[in-house]
Amino acid sequence: MPKKQPIGRIIRELAERDPQRPAVTCGRQTISREQLERRSNRLARAYAQLGVMQGDFVTIALPNSVEFYLATVAVWKLGAIPQPVSWRLPLRERQAIVELAGSVLVAGAPDPSDHPGVTGIPAGFEPAAGLDDGPLPDRISPSWKAPTSGGSTGRAKLIVDGHSGDIDLDQARGMLMQPDECQLVCGPLYHNAPFTFSGLGLFMGHHLVVLPRFDTAAAIDAIRIHRVGWMMVVPTMMQRIWRAVQEEPERFDPSSLRVVLHAAAACPEWVKEAWIGLIGPERLWEMYSGTESQAIAALDGTEWLEHRGSVGRPRVGEMTVLDADGIPVPPRVVGEIFMRAPQGHPGYRYIGAEARAHGDWESLGDLGWMDEDGYLYLSDRRTDLIVSGGANVYPAEVEAALSEHPAVLSSVVVGLPDDDLGQRVHAVVQTTADVGAEDLLGHLAERLVRYKIPRSIEFTDQLLRDDAGKARRAAIRDAAVARMDTR
Repeated sequence: MPKKQPIGRIIRELAERDPQRPAVTCGRQTISREQLERRSNRLARAYAQLGVMQGDFVTIALPNSVEFYLATVAVWKLGAIPQPVSWRLPLRERQAIVELAGSVLVAGAPDPSDHPGVTGIPAGFEPAAGLDDGPLPDRISPSWKAPTSGGSTGRAKLIVDGHSGDIDLDQARGMLMQPDECQLVCGPLYHNAPFTFSGLGLFMGHHLVVLPRFDTAAAIDAIRIHRVGWMMVVPTMMQRIWRAVQEEPERFDPSSLRVVLHAAAACPEWVKEAWIGLIGPERLWEMYSGTESQAIAALDGTEWLEHRGSVGRPRVGEMTVLDADGIPVPPRVVGEIFMRAPQGHPGYRYIGAEARAHGDWESLGDLGWMDEDGYLYLSDRRTDLIVSGGANVYPAEVEAALSEHPAVLSSVVVGLPDDDLGQRVHAVVQTTADVGAEDLLGHLAERLVRYKIPRSIEFTDQLLRDDAGKARRAAIRDAAVARMDTR
């Protein structure tokens, strides 16, 4: 058997091997491997009639659903490039991304006229019933995905993966996946990690159990009902699940869980410890990388207990920590994290941005440090760092301390302009109960040095982070500054 196979062939052979095995479940809808194969074949032919050709970008603006996977597999089978975006994006943002990509089709366009010169089809689009649902000829996409990322700039860019649409399943095995198990998909599919991991799982024959949106009770029930073996979560989800388990421990059955991988955001130590107690250290894994995947660091809970707070050692590629002049810093000194891909790595390319590089090292903008054993520890993003009265304040550290308060659901810490300090620390907090600023400040005083404690706290009932644990920090900061200006 060849080491790499076209995605279309992988999907077809899985269907031939076990046609009635569930492929994707979302909400109350489940499709089998055979249904995924046949329906995506018909949809691919419909997309071809709409002008999609090998190498074209197709923007997929659909919510988490069976339909999302049918559209994505159809794009792969044509040798085109799926370009997922949030289905909730404001029209102007979606238009900017579609223009950047040069997409020939937008799947999930509410109004076909939203994108002049580009074909748009709405959610729920069905191909003509008479279209053939038999196998298509193998076509290999030049890139198997092109997600977007705004980073901390707020300006969208496309990250076109260098891996083509013929897949080496060692990629999935490297993520500790096994064939034919059940994977719980908790995050939004327009984010790179849920898209990537569920895609690799699909190629491994996983039954993907997809949450329409993250819901704590639904996640706990899905693990028990479907006997989930592999799942990826972010710290916000971990915190919510753990608190729910404390209230109803009998509802949570972790016995089927083989791997719980967390990524995408810094994990507060108390949350990590709680999950090690919940499922055991050997089943809990953490990964640090970026959509660009130049390098990957990882570690399991056993290693973490020996290097508390670390995100692991590099397992793919190389990582180093450099100062402002590009010189490596000593162990335990904070600098900017740079990565270098391994020899022969296919890399990626940006559309709409340039890499931040020093020689052949590239940075994602994160700050951190390494210990003497080469384990990496994160501080924050370079652009999120708050310099208050000459002292560095890392928002992630303050947010982690806030998260320990039982009434805090989520928080975002930003720096606001201050005539005296340059920037002052400000926290926007979402809570589950009536709690005052004095209570939170007292809580923080037991955990943080004085200069890191927010000078101001505002409360909100709005969600501060999306289902992938991401916050639009720049927008939150701008809104807080605007409120300052109107006082």
